[in-house]
Amino acid sequence: MKSFRLTLALIFSALLVNNAQATQYAWPEANTRLVGENPVHVVQQGEHLEKIAKQYNVGFLALLSANPGVDPYLPKAGSFVTIPQQLLLPDVDYDGIVINLAELRLYYFDKAAKEMYIFPIGIGRIGRDTPIMTTKISQKRENPTWTPPQSIRKEYLETKNIVLPDVVPAGPENPLGLHALRLAYGTGTYLIHGTNKDFGIGLRVSSGCIRMRPTDIAWLFNRVRVGEKVRVINQPVKTSFEPDGAVYVEVHRPLSADESQAGQRLLTQPDARVSTWLTSNHMNERRYRAALAIQSGMPIEMGQQILADNDI
Repeated sequence: MKSFRLTLALIFSALLVNNAQATQYAWPEANTRLVGENPVHVVQQGEHLEKIAKQYNVGFLALLSANPGVDPYLPKAGSFVTIPQQLLLPDVDYDGIVINLAELRLYYFDKAAKEMYIFPIGIGRIGRDTPIMTTKISQKRENPTWTPPQSIRKEYLETKNIVLPDVVPAGPENPLGLHALRLAYGTGTYLIHGTNKDFGIGLRVSSGCIRMRPTDIAWLFNRVRVGEKVRVINQPVKTSFEPDGAVYVEVHRPLSADESQAGQRLLTQPDARVSTWLTSNHMNERRYRAALAIQSGMPIEMGQQILADNDI
């Protein structure tokens, strides 16, 4: 049975590779937040995790967290790598764009068409954090120019000895890529945009904007409209009580607040909604706290809740 499941997972992974752009998920059924499956990839000679992440359109850190012990640069040929494409949906309304900073993912919910797509993203690094916000797309810009703010120009000069021009024209040297969606948020300027770099998706690398792979932002750019709802949230722990009674938890590493926390394994407090369930079963509580510590970024089944007679 295990061999049969592995074969199915490998077939499923091959199908996803051929349709890596705009990974579509089935619209969630009522009262469930668990979606997707975790295919298995067989490492080929010369592959590394960043290449595999790009192939399946997942984030680099997500792939690394799902495969502890695997060398990210020299994984052994013939070994198996789990692709983290099963997940719990964030605790939000399924409408418009939702960005969960903690998991470095962008969700696009087309409520009218009942279609859902999920993309890996890069977000603001420590000190230039992407803010939590509820906003909308205020402008769509194809082949955008980039006007670096004075703070960025100063940073480039002091840290990289690079003098940035007042305006970076559209083209292959533009870090915004070929498409940008401007967000209406206070007096700041935040964009969902592409990139001219191969590395950085699924990492904290930007100056506060949300970075996507070129094919992903091109797809999203053509799909969304000006005025589209955008919510940026930070949910490192997601919990779901599924209709069949199963309880799942998905834990991501919390974002470091400053440089003093960089490289540390930060822990998150248990979800308040499950405290009653945990105290009724000490084994479940141990498993839950272990999941909080492991931070695999994948849904883990904790056990079964007790269903009322009318729920069965």
